[in-house]
Amino acid sequence: MDAHIVEILFGGFFLLMLLGTPITIALGGAALATFLAVEKNPIAFVQIAFTSVGSFPLMALPAFVLAGALMEAAGISRRLVDIAETLAGPITGGLGAATVLACLFFGAISGSGPATTAAVGMLMIPAMVKRDYERPYASAVTAASGGLGIIIPPSIPMVIFGISAIGLMPPPEAVEKFGQFDTVSIPKLFVAGVVPGCIMAGGLLLTNYFISKRKGYVGLTEHWSFGDIRAALRKGIWSLLAPVIILGGIYTGLFTPTESAIIAIFYTLFVGVVLHRELKFEAMLGSLRTTTWITGRVLLILFTATVFGRLLVEQRIPAVIADSMLSLTDNMYLIWALVIGFLLFVGMFMETLAAIMILVPVLLPVMYTLGADPTHVGIVVICALSVGFQTPPLGENLFVASGIGGSSIESIVARIHPFVIVSVLSIFIVAYFPQLSLWLPKQFGY
Repeated sequence: MDAHIVEILFGGFFLLMLLGTPITIALGGAALATFLAVEKNPIAFVQIAFTSVGSFPLMALPAFVLAGALMEAAGISRRLVDIAETLAGPITGGLGAATVLACLFFGAISGSGPATTAAVGMLMIPAMVKRDYERPYASAVTAASGGLGIIIPPSIPMVIFGISAIGLMPPPEAVEKFGQFDTVSIPKLFVAGVVPGCIMAGGLLLTNYFISKRKGYVGLTEHWSFGDIRAALRKGIWSLLAPVIILGGIYTGLFTPTESAIIAIFYTLFVGVVLHRELKFEAMLGSLRTTTWITGRVLLILFTATVFGRLLVEQRIPAVIADSMLSLTDNMYLIWALVIGFLLFVGMFMETLAAIMILVPVLLPVMYTLGADPTHVGIVVICALSVGFQTPPLGENLFVASGIGGSSIESIVARIHPFVIVSVLSIFIVAYFPQLSLWLPKQFGY
């Protein structure tokens, strides 16, 4: 590893970030400066960047974003919220619990944390305020629950992790010590995210229950009404079928994640236009504009982060980090604690997709050396980075919830810390017990 090159790469990146440049410019500028310093042909910079977006699995990204935007316009998200509310019924803090459940349902459609927060928050935050919940608390529980959007499959960060990890092979010494490693695949990541996502959601539900009990936030009704539940399910049956069709097709092998995203779009168009009759032409154009903006931003980050990651690997930085960590300890639990702490810190300052693309080439070789399953590593990485959506200073979900609910960022942060603590505890449980992530994929034959 050339220390001078590493100084240019990381020094340039952090300098540009401190100057307030967008992360795309910071990554690209630092990578280009390093290319020039080692006298590599800058054309290779463009070739690597172009190749990074030429993979078939990446086509799922704009398709899932469009499907999520169309489902919101088609009234599917509203019907999912109605189902969540009737299921919460008389539970203490029922509307808060309904918010968590609604994010769980919508996360199985949108694959995005901020999109889930926005779709559910527009309906649930005003409803909670109307039922005498503190406005900042209503925004806090929504922002915390929105992070489930990237853990519950299908998940855009899982697609990016799969693309980033597929080309990384375990070191020969790791194969010799632990045997052949399972390969990383996007469908396997999708299946593996179900149980950890439910664990994270369960932690949020418990936290909401105890806070609501202390503050006197009562349930929506005095008792469950099976008639109301049946009516909500009847009205929302086509909404509930959306994630069933998307995930069922992937898990059974009928189609790939990319194909499932296209099917989700056509299914949404059919439900919104023919069945619900709520999806109008103007809303479709709005969904296309949203998709273009989000996809363009992600692809620009992907361009530059791929080149940055390639330089990390060429300079053997992952190997140096692995050796440094293993010189401290070879205890798997301590290594996981270090990795999770690092990911939580990074998630506070860096956009999730960029963090995945930069860190996967560094972290995965380290975990291979310790015999960790790459799918399990991917789930822990995504769970840990999901907390970044609810922690300042970046905290995209905080800004979305603040914009919808009208509360200041400071007041939301003051009430979100119990959810952050429980989320972190849930991540340690997922990390320390790999079977929570790997059991379900084995049942599906992965």
